[in-house]
Amino acid sequence: MTAGDDDALPSTPDADAVRSLSAADGRPDEPGTVVWHRNDLRIADNPALAAAAAESERVLPLFVFDPSFYDERGAACDARIEFLHDCLRDLDRQYRDVDGAGLTYAHGDPLDVLGRFVDAGWEVVATATPTGRYGRRRDERAHERLGVRFVAGDGLVRDADRPRENWSERVESWLADDPFDWDPRSVAVERVETEIDPETVADAYEVESSKTRVPTGGRGPAREQLRAFTERIADYPGSISSPVDARDGTSGLSPYLRFGCLSVREVHRHADERAPDGRGKSMFVSRLFWNRHYAQKLLDWPRWLDRAVNPVYEGFNRDRHDPDLVAAWKRGETGFPMVDASMRCLRETGWLNFRMRALCASLYFHVLQQPWRIGADHFYHHLIDGDAAINYTQWQSQCGLVGRPGLRLYDPRKQVRDHDPDGEFITRWVPELDPLPAAHLDAPEKAPLAVQREVGVEIGADYPYPVVDYEAARSEFRERYGAASPAAADKLGDEEVARRASLSGGLGAARSIAAEHGEPPGSSASDADESPQTDLDEFG
Repeated sequence: MTAGDDDALPSTPDADAVRSLSAADGRPDEPGTVVWHRNDLRIADNPALAAAAAESERVLPLFVFDPSFYDERGAACDARIEFLHDCLRDLDRQYRDVDGAGLTYAHGDPLDVLGRFVDAGWEVVATATPTGRYGRRRDERAHERLGVRFVAGDGLVRDADRPRENWSERVESWLADDPFDWDPRSVAVERVETEIDPETVADAYEVESSKTRVPTGGRGPAREQLRAFTERIADYPGSISSPVDARDGTSGLSPYLRFGCLSVREVHRHADERAPDGRGKSMFVSRLFWNRHYAQKLLDWPRWLDRAVNPVYEGFNRDRHDPDLVAAWKRGETGFPMVDASMRCLRETGWLNFRMRALCASLYFHVLQQPWRIGADHFYHHLIDGDAAINYTQWQSQCGLVGRPGLRLYDPRKQVRDHDPDGEFITRWVPELDPLPAAHLDAPEKAPLAVQREVGVEIGADYPYPVVDYEAARSEFRERYGAASPAAADKLGDEEVARRASLSGGLGAARSIAAEHGEPPGSSASDADESPQTDLDEFG
């Protein structure tokens, strides 16, 4: 994606077009409400739209194509942008299906565009969404300068001194609540005609993805995906870890939730009412809680995206930054086949199952010992379901930057044996290893030379040796990390750090860690496969 000719996409609609609409019915003092869509690309269970329809006789749904999202400052790959454009076309159809005029497309600095509507007397509402960096600053300015009202309704706890107190009960109550509703017959849905739409934007900014197997965006495909998954939800537990089985065995709903084609609440209700009881259903529902859990973390502390939660780990691995190691990891040429297959799959499809995401992050930070943000940004760029709240909080948690005892340190060879013993995933994405017997795919460099000659695969020529000595690098990292662990645990006793960590057990959990692990010898790191994950009962 490259920036196109600015003259081809002016800031639009201009003030004259907005003013002529606002006075169209002779009541310029009460023109109505603009519903500013961002990541809530649906008309059902939409708190901002429901609020606008309840307060105004007419609404104008608006999406602003922000140049900073498309030029060199943008953090999304072309495939995610194309998915977004699918969602926008679908949103336009949703409004037309209820006899509305459709979605107004605008282009330019969002505050400039919204300012034209505000100057013409329109109110502006949007759904409150936790975000960081640019989005947070944009929303703050929109509220301060233009009076844009952000309507909460996502189940997160805002304006509370201790948002984690009784958190799970609050989320459960929200999930059980009726969805936000509005009556299209009671309000006029209006539109400003512009020359901007997803096609013109894609052409102007040369958006053209080369990724494969990217799903079609929009509420229609999302609902069909939800229906199909609910029918096979019993197979879900056995599908989530293997990168082969997870491709079609998991829900596939994450990109639709990321862009708000479906709300978490309506997905939960659908699963609750239509999925058969069993482990698959309970595991999937727990993932919906995790979705809200990580969104709450970003809401509580927006710096998850660029600062280590625990200040003891700020800059950890920075002095070891090696651009060649980073490049090998990004290309999928580290000499660790499961990692390389995963990184190539990510680059080619914009998708990777959770365990493989964790494996790649672990090797990057714990073994290659590289700065975490470069890796996290790379993932966020390529993922179709790239959600800042989930991506960056998971990266920090996986790397161990929060200060909780123990490490989720994945062994890339064990992951091959456990989750791709026949080599189906590896040979799909690392075809140069296809001739090698599956028994050697966990550590190709150890394959006997006679075997390499027989099958025509030369390690070091056709496929690289490991870029680092795994055992030595892992041991070195553990020593370095362990030396800092007691100080990091102590820091969790600091209320400011505990609040930003936003542990599921609240401030009490952080203080317990500080008290128990703040002094040597501390706890030792253990393999991720043997370390229990946080149980859902700990929310509260």
